Amino acid sequence: MKKTAYIKDTQNWMNEFSFSHEVSVRFSETDMFGHMNNTVPFIYFEEARIEFFKALGFMQNWTVASSDTIPVVADLQCDFLKQVYFGEKLRIYVKANELGTSSVDLHYMGKRENGDLCFVGRGRMVQLNKHSGKGEAWSDEQRNLFFSPVSIKK
Repeated sequence: MKKTAYIKDTQNWMNEFSFSHEVSVRFSETDMFGHMNNTVPFIYFEEARIEFFKALGFMQNWTVASSDTIPVVADLQCDFLKQVYFGEKLRIYVKANELGTSSVDLHYMGKRENGDLCFVGRGRMVQLNKHSGKGEAWSDEQRNLFFSPVSIKK
């Protein structure tokens, strides 16, 4: 794997993931050669991130009208390792890497069914107070949930 600034030891980094979400590359996500468009991993990251937050119990709180907090993506990046094509099934892994007062640095990994690593990524998500627009600190319960094992979805 090519060197990325946010991954120190690739094997240890890969072993730390416990949550994943399966996706299939749709025809509309490819170019005329059947090659996945370079914007698509960001959509997959979003889909897997939402499922990850559901598994932690966060989405259920953020989406109720009475909630004072919302999740916002502050930055997002992807490093492409192998080409991906129409019809392939991928497993998108998500984990919390670093936790700030109101932010979390999430890491992502996209793998084929055969285990080939196709792309990796990272991004910072911030929990905002939807009235003030300022960061809202994670509760102690939320902080603990980020680093507890989250089952891999089948």
